[in-house]
Amino acid sequence: MLVLAVDTCDPQGSVAVLRDAQTIHVIPHDVAQEYSGWLLPAVTAALAATSDKISDVDVYAVACGPGSFTGVRIGLAAVKAWAEVHRRRIAGVSRLHALASQSNGEHQWVACFTNAHRGQVFGGLYRRKTHGLEAVDQEMVIKPGDFARWVESQVSTDGVDWISPEPACLTETPDWQVRQDAGEIVQQDASRLAPAIGRIGFQNAKSGQLIDVLTLDANYVRRPDAELFWKSKLAGSSSS
Repeated sequence: MLVLAVDTCDPQGSVAVLRDAQTIHVIPHDVAQEYSGWLLPAVTAALAATSDKISDVDVYAVACGPGSFTGVRIGLAAVKAWAEVHRRRIAGVSRLHALASQSNGEHQWVACFTNAHRGQVFGGLYRRKTHGLEAVDQEMVIKPGDFARWVESQVSTDGVDWISPEPACLTETPDWQVRQDAGEIVQQDASRLAPAIGRIGFQNAKSGQLIDVLTLDANYVRRPDAELFWKSKLAGSSSS
C-alpha cells in the first residue's frame, strides 16, 4: 500500500512516502517558504524519489491539527483535491496522536503537548491499549500548568510518559515540580511527524477507518485570530 503523508500544521512540517508502515522518503519543511508554495513541489519531489506518481497513491494521510489555522487549511485542501481527483479515501490524523505515538516510555498513559503560543499548549492524553493509543478526552488548548494538573486528575497516582518538541513550555512552570518529584521527565521529540502520520494512516486503512473528502475536517482546537477579532468587534459594536 502506497501512503502519502502530509503535515503542514506548524513550521516543522514535512511530507513522507511510505509503503505500508515503512517510510521510504521524507522531505522536511526546513525553509522559510510558505506552505502554499512549498507543498506541491515537495510532494512531487518525494514521489519522484520513489519512482511514483500522485495517481499511484493508495491512501492520503494528513494531519488535521491542532496547529496553525493557515497551515492546517493548506494541507487539508491539497489532500481533498488529490483524493477527489483520484477517487481515494483519506486518513485524517491528529498531530498530537502522531506525537504521542513517538513516545518510547512504558507507562500506560502518554501525555503530549506542543507550543500553542500565547502562553498556552496544545495538549492531549492517551492510554496505551493492545491495538494502539486511545484518546482519553478531547484535545485542548490550555495553559501548561493547567494541563499538568488536568493530566494528574485523570491518571491519579499512575505514572505518565510525557513527550513534546518543546519540553520547556511545561517544565519551566512551577506546576511541573509534582511530576518531576515523581521521577517523570518530558521526552523531547523534534522529529518530523509525517512518517508517524503515515503509519497511523496505514493502520486506519487496514482497520477500515478511512474517510471521504466530505468527512475530512480540521481540528483547530482554538479558534483562528480572524474569528476572535471579528467577534470582539461585533461585541463592541452591539454595546455602543
